Formats: sequence, structure tokens, C-alpha cells
Amino acid sequence: MNIRSCYIHIPFCKRICSYCDFCKLFYDTGYVSFYLEALKSEIEQYYHGEELDTLYIGGGTPSSLSISELEKMFSILSVLKKSSSCEFTIEVNFDSITEEKIDLFKKSGVNRISFGLETTHPWILEKMGRTLDLDYVRHIISYCKSVGITNINVDLMYAFPDETLQEVEEDIRFILSLDVCHVSTYSLILEEHTKLYLTGVKSIPEELDAKMYELICSMLSDFCHYEISNFARDDSFSKHNLCYWQNKEYYGFGLGASGYIGNVRYSNTRSITHYLQKNYRYEEEKLSSCDKMEYEVILNLRTKWGISKTKFYQIYGKRLLDVYDYSELVTLGYLRECDDFIFIPNKFWYLSNEIIVRLLEVCSYE
Repeated sequence: MNIRSCYIHIPFCKRICSYCDFCKLFYDTGYVSFYLEALKSEIEQYYHGEELDTLYIGGGTPSSLSISELEKMFSILSVLKKSSSCEFTIEVNFDSITEEKIDLFKKSGVNRISFGLETTHPWILEKMGRTLDLDYVRHIISYCKSVGITNINVDLMYAFPDETLQEVEEDIRFILSLDVCHVSTYSLILEEHTKLYLTGVKSIPEELDAKMYELICSMLSDFCHYEISNFARDDSFSKHNLCYWQNKEYYGFGLGASGYIGNVRYSNTRSITHYLQKNYRYEEEKLSSCDKMEYEVILNLRTKWGISKTKFYQIYGKRLLDVYDYSELVTLGYLRECDDFIFIPNKFWYLSNEIIVRLLEVCSYE
């Protein structure tokens, strides 16, 4: 196995956001202790000692843990071998991050922090079930830089019901004022079982959603728009997320985590009871050659580079054009062919799902 990436899920949150469908639990210090012990056992059972190029701690809200709990978590994760250039990311929220925690992150080898900002507007924050102090946001971002953690991502969510283009513009202007090197943007999706969905909130018109996306892309034009929803300065791409989009293998440890090893994509249980009983795996999908090629297409076409025809042939022993007849999509302009690569032009990224579906429909794999 050549696994070079690992995701760790910390499900605890001090508050549950109204839009969130990720695997999460209300923070409880008793549960945290038991959870970390179960996480330790899972890693011991499945990790095979590979040297990692990316390590990503997500959630939930990892920063909701106390200093002592975070110290225990980092101690458990110290068994994971990291390359000298390993990108080590942790997700945080502004209402649970402190200078002391950032100092601990730095001491523990974290070199990238992803902040969940989402929006700057109080009325939207209230609907989301979140709070935010913009002065504290500025302070804590500045503090991260002062201790040497300069690889910083900020998340933006848009397309909230009744949100205006002007409010999206104000959010982007605030993010630009923070002078960070990476921005991730997410159009609100009303997932089942979330508070917003259950209370009957409706999505905004698709035309307005598209205008918001175009506005964001325009305002972040100084960044490299390297994936449908992600923008980076100075080649500060998320190495960990590129692992997903380039269809590479990775470990996933923790409640509700997913992973990809060999020919198997797996999902862990979302039941805390089962997880604490060390019944980790919930579902495993054994992939056929056709499945693997579909993932290769779907994931790679999310990026500005698209699909390498040479790499596709090296992995699957078939020419891309022999499996997926993309010639009509190229003629229509929805796909571009440039040297070794097939990719979706930026102006059609908003339609990427429809384009990928059309490509998969012309599959001739036998």
C-alpha cells in the first residue's frame, strides 16, 4: 500500500449548527476521554506505519476540546509517522479557539489551520446557530501568523435564504482583509435531518446561486481557482484535499470517518455507542475497475488540471477516450483537451455536475 494521507474525525461541538449534516455530538468531557481511547485503538488496529504527507484533523469542532484533551489527542496521533514536508491541518471555530490552543498546535507540529468563518452577518449567524466577533477573528488570525502558522484557510458559506449579493460581497471583502492564502466556499445545501431542512427552509433560486458563485470567483481573481470551490495564493493548495480529488488512497479514523484503501472505500459507524465498543467499520464498498475509473473522472474533473490521459492509461490500461467518448463535449466547449489533460473550463464549473453526468453516460467500458 502507498497511503500518504490520513483524516482524523473529532465529532464534538459546543453548539450544533442548523445546516450541518456532518457526524457530530454535543461536547461532553466524559465522552471525549472515552472517544480518544477508542480512536487510539482504531489507529493501532488499522495503521500500518506509512509515512504521511498530509494529516487532517476535522470535525465536528476539534478546537472545542480543552487543552488537556487536545494534548491527549496529539499524544495519540504521535504514532502516525509524518514526512518532513507533511501538511498538518486542524479545523477550528472562532468561538472555541484561543491563543493557548494555537500555541499547542504549533508545538504539536500543526502547520495549517482551517477556520470556519461562514459569514460575517449577525442575522445569518443567528439562523445558523453560530456566533462571531469580527474583532476577535482579526486578532486570532494575526496571532496565528505571529507564531509562524501562515498557511491559513477561511471557509465561506453563501446562498443562505434571503441573503443578497451585497452581503456575499461584504463577506468576501472581509475575508480579503484578513490576508490569508486559502479560501474555501460552499453554497448552502439543505440536507435532510438538519434543523434548516426540518423547519421547511427553501433553497434560493438557482439563478441567484449562480450569480453569487460568479461574484465570488470575480472577487477572488487574484487567487488561483484550482478546484470548483477552492482558491489559493502562492500555490498554497490544500495538499490533503488534493489527495481526495486526485483519487488517491487515504486512511480515515474516527466516528463517521471514511477512507480509501486498496480496492475498498469504507465508512465508519456514526453510532458513538458502537464506536466506543470498537465496532468501527459500518460499510465497505469493494470497487470494480469501472467504479475506480468513475471515481477518477468525477474527482479529477473538480480541479483545474482535470484528468491526465497518460495517468489514466498507466493505472487502468485503457485510453480515456476508449472508455469515455468525450469528443462531443469537447466540440461543445464543455470540456477542453490540452496536451495530456481533459478539463472543464472555468466558465462552466458551475455546471460541472451536469457535464460529468453527461460524460459518464457515454461510458463504453466492458
